[in-house]
Amino acid sequence: MMKYKVTYYSLISSIVASIGGFLFGFNQTIIAGAILFLEKEFHLSTIGQQFLVSILILAALFGASIGGFLADKIGRKNSLFFTTALFILGSFIASTADTLLILIIARIIIGFAIGIVSIICPLYIAEMSDPGHRGILVSLNQFAITLGILCAYIINYVFSPHGEWKSMFGVAIFPAFLLLIGLFFISETPSYLAFKGQNVLAEKIFRKIRKDADDTEIANLHLTEEKKSLKHIFDKNIKKALFMGIILSVLQQFSGINGVLFYAPKIFQMAGFSLASTAILASISIGIINVLSTIIALWLIDLVGRRVLLITGLIGMSFTLTALGISFMFVKKFLTEISIVSIVLYIAFFAISLGPIVWLIISEIFPLEIRGRAMSIAGLVNWLA
Repeated sequence: MMKYKVTYYSLISSIVASIGGFLFGFNQTIIAGAILFLEKEFHLSTIGQQFLVSILILAALFGASIGGFLADKIGRKNSLFFTTALFILGSFIASTADTLLILIIARIIIGFAIGIVSIICPLYIAEMSDPGHRGILVSLNQFAITLGILCAYIINYVFSPHGEWKSMFGVAIFPAFLLLIGLFFISETPSYLAFKGQNVLAEKIFRKIRKDADDTEIANLHLTEEKKSLKHIFDKNIKKALFMGIILSVLQQFSGINGVLFYAPKIFQMAGFSLASTAILASISIGIINVLSTIIALWLIDLVGRRVLLITGLIGMSFTLTALGISFMFVKKFLTEISIVSIVLYIAFFAISLGPIVWLIISEIFPLEIRGRAMSIAGLVNWLA
């Protein structure tokens, strides 16, 4: 079995792209604390709160549906440039919004960017990685997402004493600019360059990623030039991969993870943490467990394999969600203790399984010539579910 040595260039490229994952996690979760103050600021009903949360998901659905097509059309790196600009614009508008309509527009822009980046980041990292380290490097994106979630909870807490929800949204501008700067120091993926017929440049970048690459691997890279139309997604072999990608996407969303992350402070308020700042502080524990469990997943993913982690996580999540439901329905006396333990364990099981593994598998199972578009379809189902 061939052993691969991860290169500095591959690692740096993956880390830079993972900042997109950080922006994904941060912008998706920051509403969890902000909504406690937006409710009073704009006199939002329960339906109004749900709309403000869900509008981002609807926009992300549209972004994911075109993300892969955009990646195949203008390239992975240019797609990241475009998405970064959207993050900066959306965060700036949200941080200066004086009306609910302006805030909704900002949420739509940010959601659209999240949808695109959910496709582009794992795709880019997968194509900048060698087979031996692809698992851990693609999972860096999920690790960055969990860091973004944790930072969102921390920022929520920092600005909660005075209800500074505009500042909560505005913080996202800084990592977005960091990503923008980083993009100038990384290249387009060799697979995409070969796909576009730029073989000399593709080989140059490929050798930066794989310094031990032999002539056969270089020749195989050049075989990726053939472009296939969308109808080839329904070829027998690709159709099987697409079905697997769709099933995994549905499983990830039906797990209920977004409901827990978006409404964590609300859940903790229901569990007895009456003050907004206290509920947000309790939510930070979720972010910490999420990050620590993802670190464990990074270590285990290539050691024990995707299947073992996936099955373990699904079983654990089933038990913990059941316990959470029971704690709110029947066991009033121990409501706080059971609900907190259930949520923490649920997050841990998600972070070692569905969190990192779904997008890793989706980024691996499709052939290059149709990878971007196929990932968009899987991503669309992910957000639609």
